[in-house]
Amino acid sequence: MLNAGVGRVDISPKIGVAHAGWGAQTHQVSVGNDMPLLVTALVVKNHGVELAIVDVDIGIFTNQQDRDIRDLISEKSDIPFGNIRLAYTHTHSGPITFGQWIKDGIDLANEWWNTIPNACAKAVVDAKASMVPARSGFGRGSCNININRRPARENGELFTGRNWDGFVDHDVDVVSFDDANGDPIATIVNYAMHPTIMGHENEWVTPDFPGPMRSVVEHAVGGLCLFLQGASGNQGPLDGFTGDLSVYRKAGSKLGAEAARVRLNIDPFEREERLEKILTSGADLGIYTDVPKSEPDDTVAVSNVPVELPAREVLSLAEAESIFAVRESELADTRSSGASEEDVAAAVSKVMRANIQLSLARLSEANTKDGHIEITAQSMRIGETVLVSVPVEPFAELADSVKKRSGTKNTVFSGFSNGHINYLATDQAFEEGGYEVGVSVFAPGSAELTIDASLEAIDNII
Repeated sequence: MLNAGVGRVDISPKIGVAHAGWGAQTHQVSVGNDMPLLVTALVVKNHGVELAIVDVDIGIFTNQQDRDIRDLISEKSDIPFGNIRLAYTHTHSGPITFGQWIKDGIDLANEWWNTIPNACAKAVVDAKASMVPARSGFGRGSCNININRRPARENGELFTGRNWDGFVDHDVDVVSFDDANGDPIATIVNYAMHPTIMGHENEWVTPDFPGPMRSVVEHAVGGLCLFLQGASGNQGPLDGFTGDLSVYRKAGSKLGAEAARVRLNIDPFEREERLEKILTSGADLGIYTDVPKSEPDDTVAVSNVPVELPAREVLSLAEAESIFAVRESELADTRSSGASEEDVAAAVSKVMRANIQLSLARLSEANTKDGHIEITAQSMRIGETVLVSVPVEPFAELADSVKKRSGTKNTVFSGFSNGHINYLATDQAFEEGGYEVGVSVFAPGSAELTIDASLEAIDNII
């Protein structure tokens, strides 16, 4: 048997924190927390190999933030840096610390951010302290609350909405952890959908759909639930960009119900039927025992495979800073002039787009070397399941290819882990254009290289 334990820390911010960051929003701060934001950690160990998976309700971790937090986790827990996966749900309705156009609530946002590293470390330390002998299993279901989010206007230009003809991944991948008595310790749920149900009209802090999903699974199954964001670069919610809190609660509950169904059907054992006796009653009753044939796989292993991806040319940092400064000044003037909400929203949209290009220029300058950007594909084997992740927002086609070509059928593919670059699109998407391509630092050819690195990381541990 392997050993597994879980830990959780509440990271909900104070009311009035700088909030969200939608280009169309006019508010700056939150009015409250609709559901708590959480850090949930799972630690697994066997045969001298120990790993940690950390699920955090936050928009992103930059590469530097990721390194700092994983260093801290490693220091506090003695788990090797390369054996730690720091995953983020990518909620778009949490506190914001990087949107320079938002001025109110930033002090509270920075105060909130300063609690995150220690919260992550504590969750892992608590998880390690709670470890008990355990068994792991895998199941896969399906949920249709997501859709390809890249439709086109009549003139061919793409926007973010519902593309009924585009590729979509409805898979709900579930990994179970039970103690020696069969009682639940933890459940991992992997699903590909941008947490953009709550949009520009929403003034509440929420974890978006992963929050109610976890709650449903934990109430139906027991133990703690972790969410891993799948390859959702081009996957959005069927119903999104709303201020109606009931919409994210319902979507998360639907996903949670499917994940719970799959989880409750997972049995880590392969069993054979044994008829114990036939009991005489009003009818003759067959009394059966389903006997385990052998102990389930208890392998624990980790692999990290670096790969260099071709970089795309973007605006220089100086150009991007200049454009942003102009847009920021225009927004300040608009707000101070007592302009209409519509005019403020238009000015916010302009500065938001300038900020996106500024972030893109900074990403490019920080990560591009000799025309390439290095990322790392990380794989973790737990029993007969392999979880592989990359530090980008990958399109769903990458997950589909990795799962089909993997040497193990129980392959779970995710992005949004161990740092953040930005979108990693397919070569076809580069030809089509659209938002995700326009804000990407990667050039065509990157998708296949990432798939190859992911497959290598999987092969290393199976």
